[in-house]
Amino acid sequence: MQHDFWHDKWQNNNIGFHQDQPHALLTQYFRSLDLKPHARIFVPLCGKSLDINWLINQGYQIVGIDLSPIAIQDLISNLGLSFKEAQSGELTHYQHPQIELFVGDFFQLTAQQLGDIDAVYDRAALIALPPQMRSQYTQHLLEITKQAPQLLINLEYDQNLLKGPPFSVPKDELTKHYAEHYNFELLATVTENLRNKATADESIWHLCRKEK
Repeated sequence: MQHDFWHDKWQNNNIGFHQDQPHALLTQYFRSLDLKPHARIFVPLCGKSLDINWLINQGYQIVGIDLSPIAIQDLISNLGLSFKEAQSGELTHYQHPQIELFVGDFFQLTAQQLGDIDAVYDRAALIALPPQMRSQYTQHLLEITKQAPQLLINLEYDQNLLKGPPFSVPKDELTKHYAEHYNFELLATVTENLRNKATADESIWHLCRKEK
């Protein structure tokens, strides 16, 4: 899956994955992370998600990254906040006391650029990537976040019925990517009709770092 795929999606406003309200599983289960006030949360492949508005309103510090400058500009506009813009390596960096946003390739984001992270919220990152990219994504995420706890949402459905993204990423694949570093807690599963083509189970997981 090339960069042009996602740039075309945003350029043509073909963003059916974008939700017009915060994700219900986020608002119901985020407290399971048991974070301290003002904790710093990383949202990879964030788009212009309204989940970010919700997290900010809960008092958390947010760091997000997306490949699309259109997505980040729309997010900035929706937030109504003033940002300082700078170049950080190959990435464009927008800074505000409550939120930092990067535009560019996720795989070019370094641990130094990201800074210390208390948790990761992955709603639509892993399931946005085809199989051949998911291992690279999870390894890089583990590296730059220093295996921070995660709140992760995945989908399971018959991939033959629908061409992703979003892709079906079953539990056994999550285990393959993360079991070495995390204990898994299933918080909830809901069933949805995905584009009227497939019945999908959407689950939210708490990935808690294993003690060494």
